[in-house]
Amino acid sequence: MGFELYWREIDRVIVVEAVGKLTLTDGQTKLRDLVHVFAVDGIKKVILNLARVEIVDSYGIGELVRSYLTARQRGGELKLASVNQKALHVLTIAGLTKTFEIHTDDRAALQAFRPKT
Repeated sequence: MGFELYWREIDRVIVVEAVGKLTLTDGQTKLRDLVHVFAVDGIKKVILNLARVEIVDSYGIGELVRSYLTARQRGGELKLASVNQKALHVLTIAGLTKTFEIHTDDRAALQAFRPKT
């Protein structure tokens, strides 16, 4: 399986489900391109669900960071949700668990976007 992205909108937040291999040969720039399109369209809140990502290599880590930076440069936020153990292991090794806001699932990430009362 290559790399696919499926998205839906919930309460003005885009939830992107990544499926497959986020690698140099499979991931290319799909994720970053999608985040860029959202940012240009004024969408500021994005959740990236990584539950169904099979493999993340160093290129995939770079794509995650570039996507995060793209969102931030446009005044937006990108949060991770449902990060599986393989992806979490790679993020930990890369020292990125403090860079990304990581949530247990989409619902928790959506809640984190809501204003604190």
